[in-house]
Amino acid sequence: MKLLIDTAHAQGLTVFMDLIHSHSVSNEVEGLSRFDGTLFQYFHEGPRGKHKAWDSRVFDYSKPQVLHFLLSNCRYWLDEFLFDGFRFDGVTSMIYLEHGLKRVFTSYNGYYDDSVDEDALTYLALANRMIHDIQPDAITIAEDVSGMPGLAVPQLEGGFGFDYRFAMGVPDYWIRLIKDYKDEDWPIGHLWFELTNRRTDEKTISYAESHDQALVGDQTLIFRLIGEDMYHHMGIDDDTAKVARGIALHKMIRLITLSTASNGYLDFMGNEFGHPDWIDFPREGNNWSFKHANRQWHLADDTHLKHHLLALFDQDMIALAKTHHLLETPVLQLLHEDSTQKIIIFKRADLIFAFNFNPHQSFTDYRFEAPPGKYRMILDSDAQKYGGHWRLDSQQAHFTIVDNTEGKSQNMLSVYLPSRSAYVLCQTEDLQP
Repeated sequence: MKLLIDTAHAQGLTVFMDLIHSHSVSNEVEGLSRFDGTLFQYFHEGPRGKHKAWDSRVFDYSKPQVLHFLLSNCRYWLDEFLFDGFRFDGVTSMIYLEHGLKRVFTSYNGYYDDSVDEDALTYLALANRMIHDIQPDAITIAEDVSGMPGLAVPQLEGGFGFDYRFAMGVPDYWIRLIKDYKDEDWPIGHLWFELTNRRTDEKTISYAESHDQALVGDQTLIFRLIGEDMYHHMGIDDDTAKVARGIALHKMIRLITLSTASNGYLDFMGNEFGHPDWIDFPREGNNWSFKHANRQWHLADDTHLKHHLLALFDQDMIALAKTHHLLETPVLQLLHEDSTQKIIIFKRADLIFAFNFNPHQSFTDYRFEAPPGKYRMILDSDAQKYGGHWRLDSQQAHFTIVDNTEGKSQNMLSVYLPSRSAYVLCQTEDLQP
């Protein structure tokens, strides 16, 4: 592992550990359970010491030996292996006595009642304090779905000290849309709310696909969109309708998730090129099989497959975000939303993002208000090189026009919005057509 980390650092990569301090294995041969002959040296005694949903043991964070063990574990990985930070797993399970199961957090009252494990919160604050004292540039990330206030607020400002929190509701919402709604029924207004629902005083990381959705027999995002046609119709010249739909939505989902993200964007390994299968490590439930304990990286490199086109789109999308400092520009300006026509248009940094989620209808001369000037398209999900239908001219210039029809002067852009596609416009100072 040290060689792996050193190699990554030499390539300019930052390395995080997925740190699991939220529970411990029940296996008494390999784990801490009954380490001294009792069930409660490191864990709660009685039913509270058992995590029924995960079949694991629950730490008692009020015990000094637990704090010493877990804090020393954090320091060990920093000092001995030179990790750059940690993603704390299962924070929601830690900080609520019922582990946050089957609970919807709709009121601030739910964060300040007797269901909160204050000892767990104290440990997380101690861990963040120690990690940042030892390594000031270390990064800590909380995997919390509840939205506990202050979790990703600096301790000097009264928070618990995490640098970032995951926007866990975003990948969950994408799965709900794909599973429970027809394409023509997607609630665009609610989608915008889910993508942008966050506190401004906390840094969040958005992602389109969760590890929970691509592990242990579940389905990857693109497999939910395409199904078993992925195994037979991903050839570069195959025009199967189900694959075309899945490819188009997969690009749009990733682009709008990145472009609305607060401070960071996460990509689950393989999602960038539409990996077909889940990851499943050898275990008793799969008869100790290695069949799915891999990622088929060669798919992204095979120029005869559409996976290669999805990977190219991802590369250009990330490059665009870096070039235009997208995540360093926090303000999102919603320019236009039409739930009936399935259209979202918004501005961020110096870019305008236009999404038409309508599965059937394209729109000509579609008008919306925009800052005055000239615009050119710099990314098009429908481009041929990304496996699209190539319905737009990449060289076309767009000029705002003055519209006085509603009794006031407005600067409007008039554009063509192809069905099930998205593109990005950049304002340019060159006023030549």
